[in-house]
Amino acid sequence: MSELVKNVTAALTARFDGCTVSEFRGEARVRVPRHHLLPVLQFLQQEQGFDLLVDITCVDYLVYRDATDRFGLVYLLCHTESSQRVTIRVTLNEPDLHVPSATPLWEAANWLEREVYDMFGIEFTGHPDLRRILLPPEFAAFPLRKDYPLQGRGERHNFVPLARDAS
Repeated sequence: MSELVKNVTAALTARFDGCTVSEFRGEARVRVPRHHLLPVLQFLQQEQGFDLLVDITCVDYLVYRDATDRFGLVYLLCHTESSQRVTIRVTLNEPDLHVPSATPLWEAANWLEREVYDMFGIEFTGHPDLRRILLPPEFAAFPLRKDYPLQGRGERHNFVPLARDAS
């Protein structure tokens, strides 16, 4: 882990209670309590220079051995001047799958949050346009959840196929 990232993670744990830091292959991972998520992201962007939101994704820990939480929401941030990265992780459990939207900080969060919502059902409070992006609006399930059947539930057969020009 670089000196910059060590300083950033030390500042995070000193400023926000409940944050824990781990390292994997030289990259810092910070587990953040849900109530600190938006303030931590603001701190990293505005005070620490992590100006690029690389990705937002989610992991369903339903069948992971020894997992204590159902979902892990993951934010990958980059400090573009130094090329340093940090991973922010917040855990969620049903039925409360709400976190604040990061779109006020990074416009790129708009579509990334919509994708996580569409595939996992995580809701982003304050999102400007939270609706399905990959699946039809009528689709009632979240296909990347581990309890969703691999072959689906027959939903595909209820939708009219799209006709495309052969040209």
